[in-house]
Amino acid sequence: MQRTLSQQLPARIGTTVRIAGWVHRRRLLKSVAFLIVRDATGLAQVVVTDPAVRAELEKLTEETVVEVTATATANDTAPAGVELTDPTVRPLGSPATPPPFDLYRPALTASLPTQLDNAPTALRHPTRSAALRISAAAVAGFRAALDTHDFVEVHTPKVVSSSTESGANVFALDWFGRPAYLAQSPQFYKQLMVGVFERVYEVGPVFRAEPHDTVRHLAQYTSLDAELGFIADHRDVMRVLRDTVAGMLDAVSGRAGAALATLGVTPPQVPAQIPAVHFTEALTIAGAPADEPDLAPAHERALGEWAMREHGSDFLFVTGYPMAKRPFYTHPDPERPAYSNGFDLLFRGLELVTGGQRLHQHADYLAALAARGEPVEPYAGYLDAFRHGMPPHGGFAIGLERFVARLVGAANIRQVTAFPRDLHRLTP
Repeated sequence: MQRTLSQQLPARIGTTVRIAGWVHRRRLLKSVAFLIVRDATGLAQVVVTDPAVRAELEKLTEETVVEVTATATANDTAPAGVELTDPTVRPLGSPATPPPFDLYRPALTASLPTQLDNAPTALRHPTRSAALRISAAAVAGFRAALDTHDFVEVHTPKVVSSSTESGANVFALDWFGRPAYLAQSPQFYKQLMVGVFERVYEVGPVFRAEPHDTVRHLAQYTSLDAELGFIADHRDVMRVLRDTVAGMLDAVSGRAGAALATLGVTPPQVPAQIPAVHFTEALTIAGAPADEPDLAPAHERALGEWAMREHGSDFLFVTGYPMAKRPFYTHPDPERPAYSNGFDLLFRGLELVTGGQRLHQHADYLAALAARGEPVEPYAGYLDAFRHGMPPHGGFAIGLERFVARLVGAANIRQVTAFPRDLHRLTP
């Protein structure tokens, strides 16, 4: 008999079915016992009245893997309106050792460190797995949105020979006796691939050896990168980003509706045109000094509140960041060279995306490096492509875990990361 998933049970009422999953909970009452079985799609309630089956049930522990053959019977009070009656229960392995917390409770009450120490089982809780389902749907939406815009997915190296890519600290390693580094971003490579496909994107890990110990930073996270050629300026990139974020949220609604319901989340609407303010205006709105070189988290929160109050938008573009705070490959604003054709996208008062227009002429790169007192040699392989002709181009990078955390209202980015890597954590 083919296995039936819990979400398929409503269509099988009145028939004999075979389900399999984990013992989520047992409720042993005087005259009846209930076995709740969890699979990848939800919960199924098994009603046990036979004394022999009950005796076997009493031997089981939570998280033991079992198979149940029974009759699917309508019951409005059971999960999905179906319960399984007259069951045969067969363990598919030895009795499991229960985890150090109850997975059947509506909320996972264990502390976050305890959850992370026991991640393989903590992630089984519906609220933790729901966040990961939303993450998967968001990635699918990212890919689909850019495929619609004729982007090509690429895969770039995560081990690189230079540590100069983004200015962030790097993780060094030994590469057959030579120094090498974990990539901080695919920035250089995705720019080079614009010279091949014009429009490219990548989904992959990036590594930052920054000693951050905050609720919104990880040492390894998933970056959703895109780069496109033949643009007029950074506003073309912003338009593609708007459509991409909208596509991600549409995919989350369409593919992870049950996960959203589990977490009580309603995705926001993305305005047809996301409001935008120049960096200098953003400082005024946030009440920051006019000579502030960057936006602090408190400034971002103030801007998020302003965007919602004035525009009813969860999203806000801040454009024109000072060139001094942007990487050397950033294209300056032709009318205000001290400011960049770069931007951040804030989502509910938190920086979610960094992007902008890049330099595309070889001479401009040499001048930019010279202005910063940086040598050319470490960038030789990257700069060579610009000698052979590159179009005006730009792109952006979205932090996946930060996107999901902001969407579901998680207080800590680790709550939506399966196996986080940070200043303190390298296992499990």
